[in-house]
Amino acid sequence: MNTRLGEKIMDENRQGEATVIDEREGGKKLYIESYGCQMNFSDSEIVASILNKDGYSTTGNIEEADLVLLNTCSIRDKAEQTVRKRISQFNKLKADKPELKIGVLGCMAERMKANLLEEEKLVDLVAGPDAYRDLPNLVGELDGGRKAVNVILSKEETYDNIEPVRLGGNGITAFISITRGCDNMCSFCVVPFTRGRERSRNPQTIVDEALDLWNRGYKEITLLGQNVDSYLWFGGGPKKDFHKASDMAQATAVSFGKLLSMVAEAVPGMRIRFATSNPQDMHDEVLHVIANYQNICNYIHLPVQSGSSRVLKLMNRGHNREEYIALIDRIRNIIPDCAISQDMICGFPTETEEDHQETLSLMDYVKYDYGYMFYYSERPNTMAARKMEDDIPLEEKKRRLTEVIDKQREHSLLRNEENVGKEAVVLVEGVSKKSDAQLFGRTSQNNVVVFDRADYKAGDFVLVKITGCNSATLQGEAIEYAKTV
Repeated sequence: MNTRLGEKIMDENRQGEATVIDEREGGKKLYIESYGCQMNFSDSEIVASILNKDGYSTTGNIEEADLVLLNTCSIRDKAEQTVRKRISQFNKLKADKPELKIGVLGCMAERMKANLLEEEKLVDLVAGPDAYRDLPNLVGELDGGRKAVNVILSKEETYDNIEPVRLGGNGITAFISITRGCDNMCSFCVVPFTRGRERSRNPQTIVDEALDLWNRGYKEITLLGQNVDSYLWFGGGPKKDFHKASDMAQATAVSFGKLLSMVAEAVPGMRIRFATSNPQDMHDEVLHVIANYQNICNYIHLPVQSGSSRVLKLMNRGHNREEYIALIDRIRNIIPDCAISQDMICGFPTETEEDHQETLSLMDYVKYDYGYMFYYSERPNTMAARKMEDDIPLEEKKRRLTEVIDKQREHSLLRNEENVGKEAVVLVEGVSKKSDAQLFGRTSQNNVVVFDRADYKAGDFVLVKITGCNSATLQGEAIEYAKTV
């Protein structure tokens, strides 16, 4: 079970989303479903670009597809089970269209490798996150009646010279991947095994991508990475090799704070967000950059996972409770109106009731704006799976998770109530799902706001007075077009 409150920043177990770029007459058709974090959705845009050059146009109609790809998540067992269930639904589809090819991409593909072909007979192709350039060759192998696998992790691959095809979306917000992989070996996390070592993109390619999106009418970008604060460009290669770089490369290296400044200055009329941060790697330099640039959103997603220093040590998080609280205090001091959200795991091995109460007390201290909450799910090959017994009963995990959810709902409502009576700049993203007469958008702090549409439209920055709220949404009244972002 996983639960989130507030705007979706990550949802590892979300249902797959099909996306479309164009539907040219004739040619081969590609249907992609993406599961998991924002990085997977960004990767699907890279995949679409690579296969588009190989003659594939994408379609939202799976029945007309020649190739079906599922871009998967492996961070929780439920995410993998969702994909397996989806694959099983293709039985009739493949019976009606025997030439249809089905591929599994992403973290689940990397974790299971060729074993996935044995366990899921309908699957023809398996490709890990660093093998997407090889997809045309892999798909070509399928034409000969064979199955194809490439799950080799790279120390260099960043896809920074591929222009992503923006799949579906609203034409207003977009993702830009800035790093790949993770060196933080949290004991519960499979990401280092499925995405490899940290490596960063050339900063100029990131700036160029932001400028291209601005010129195409986009109003907001999110810089993506498993751990964006670890971004470090010194000429290429894994971050761990920084000490081997030349003196000149080290002296001119670009940190995440510097990258944020570069992007903010390149597109001053565009909002900039980023995800995700790791507390041990977030330095005050980044906080001051956020404070200094109006177009960098005052919002930080800062996973903590537990409020207990003992549990944090077992998780190998690289920070303790006191260090995390000190970082929260610095954020509040440097960026007073910054919204903060969390990830929390309930029922980690050996977690006691005292540990659980420390988590609740940490939440009371921070009063997060949003939360993304889960009970512990053992992942194969992680340190926790190898060294620790999953000893917390499921019902106890669920009880603790319920208490964390209730606490977060209380705090989300409190934070939203603090906005009532204030004015906020809202970037309109579209029409409200509940009423065609209303629009919805987000503030710099990532609050979702709903208000009467009048003559405003998606892509407008609108100054809105907040008139009401619940724990998830603000209601408001439009005042005028905003003069700033």
